[in-house]
Amino acid sequence: MRGIWLVAVLVTLAACGTASAASAPSVRYQANAFVLSNPQHGPQLCAMVAQSLPPQCGGPDIVGWDWNAVEHSAQGGVRWGEYHVVGTWDGKRLTLTEPPRPPEHRGAPRGRSDFTTPCPKPVGGWRPVAPAKATDRAREAALARARKLPGYAGAWLDQSYLEEIDGYDSNDPRSVERYANDPKRLVLNLMFTGDATARESAIREVWGGALCLSRAQHTEAELRALQERAWKEIKGAYSASVDERAGHVEIGVWVVTPKLQHEIDEKYGKGLVVLNGFLKPVGS
Repeated sequence: MRGIWLVAVLVTLAACGTASAASAPSVRYQANAFVLSNPQHGPQLCAMVAQSLPPQCGGPDIVGWDWNAVEHSAQGGVRWGEYHVVGTWDGKRLTLTEPPRPPEHRGAPRGRSDFTTPCPKPVGGWRPVAPAKATDRAREAALARARKLPGYAGAWLDQSYLEEIDGYDSNDPRSVERYANDPKRLVLNLMFTGDATARESAIREVWGGALCLSRAQHTEAELRALQERAWKEIKGAYSASVDERAGHVEIGVWVVTPKLQHEIDEKYGKGLVVLNGFLKPVGS
């Protein structure tokens, strides 16, 4: 397992706008989806869910849904459950073409950035150059300093050393607590625009662990500004994030078509805003 270790619960309501891409009625789409209805609206797809009881969420309507035909939870006029759904998309709603079934378990999403270190591995492997400054506090100080330096573009931790530990289990909190985030074994990766190595002396004043400095095309501030702009301008977006490692903004929409992605590339620059469709074409 690689990357910065974060433990968080997402408690965010989905945007209730409609997706920005329509498709021919013959095209069928599928998704593992949370479905919810309440006294204010009928069955709807949810990309994000507020983990209350009963839960709260919203999204596009589902045509042809029958709660009596599926197992579900109910409380206070709210009905919900998780299902694998298949249907056609008209740009605003999903019309079922077959009965819902239990959600399918799929692997990790493709196309996501990994957390490997782009710098060549030193002779003898990655190790601290000043062990006394390879501490959690020093790492936090290095990150804080990096964010204030000109051209800062992002940071991540390469923890590929975990793959070498027998018995390490990323799903076991005790195992994670024992082995992960070891400042004397991880590699701190920092990206900057321009000459990234010119920032090394400033970082080395506070950080003595393994360090890789690499070059980026856009600063973090530029990508955050683009994220905010795209979130406001792309109709039907339900999520927006910055992938610093990949150097682009990711926008969640209900359906992506090649035409829509081409339009986004023309507007924001090729590859700078990547659309992720919640509904995928059947067979993809």
